Amino acid sequence: MATAGLTVEEQKAVEEFQQAVVTPSMEKLVILDFWAEWCGPCKALTPVLEKVAAQYADKGVILAKINVDEQKFIAAQFQVQSIPTVYAMFQGKPVADLTSARTESQLSAMLDQLLEKLPVGASAAPQQDIAPLLAMGEEVLAEGDGERAAGIFTQIAEMAPDNVEAMGGLIRALVAAGHLEQAEAALAGLPEPLHSDPAIERAKATIELAKDRPADGALEAMQAAVAADGKDHQARLDLASALIASGDHDGAADHLLQIIAADKDWNDGAARAKLLSLFEMVGLEDEWVSTTRRKLSALLFG
Repeated sequence: MATAGLTVEEQKAVEEFQQAVVTPSMEKLVILDFWAEWCGPCKALTPVLEKVAAQYADKGVILAKINVDEQKFIAAQFQVQSIPTVYAMFQGKPVADLTSARTESQLSAMLDQLLEKLPVGASAAPQQDIAPLLAMGEEVLAEGDGERAAGIFTQIAEMAPDNVEAMGGLIRALVAAGHLEQAEAALAGLPEPLHSDPAIERAKATIELAKDRPADGALEAMQAAVAADGKDHQARLDLASALIASGDHDGAADHLLQIIAADKDWNDGAARAKLLSLFEMVGLEDEWVSTTRRKLSALLFG
């Protein structure tokens, strides 16, 4: 959770959250409970959470509580809409929504599933050691060498089987190398709690967008169709989808932005949705995404 551009109070809230939740979650599974004094269901749930957390303490489970009235900024970051809201946090990220568990047996069952799949209690040091390898894999993938990137991410996955960045990178590399079926199989083999991780969400977006890869000669036909009728938004959307799957992100974004400029609500905002999927695939922190997002914002709100 970045602190750049935050007020002093917000920075303090983030620092306290880091100490109380993020740091412990690097090795432990944190039950994160969003509550308030006026919330009746919260008061009923608290004894359940406290009892189960105590029972699972020797397995690396702890309980952290966030008062939504006192820590509104943190609650907003998690987009808490109602309370009680309960998440399981591991290595700084939400790995499961535990809100539906209102009894000891329900909560215990969900914790058992998570503890079977997550390396709770393991040191975070190995993940720090592989950071340079992850960076190397991303660099090679960005250069377009999917096969080599897949090899690098495979080695990392062997060293750290539970590293989600390595898993996500491997899936994206397999897609780039043209091994879509292998990528889908790798995704399907991941534990369900990991599917909501941003690294895996990015990999899923990559797979979905790659399914639009055109057959030989089809791309030229799509380009001709758009050239023949520039107002055919569906033809332009199809071309943009094909360009994404072919790796031409600039060309795809240009066509999607043209559709949005002409009619931002066309087909229930299909062009905007496709562009947002492209952003997710490339990576929301990428400079290209930031630049293109500004173009999108100018069209939508300028």
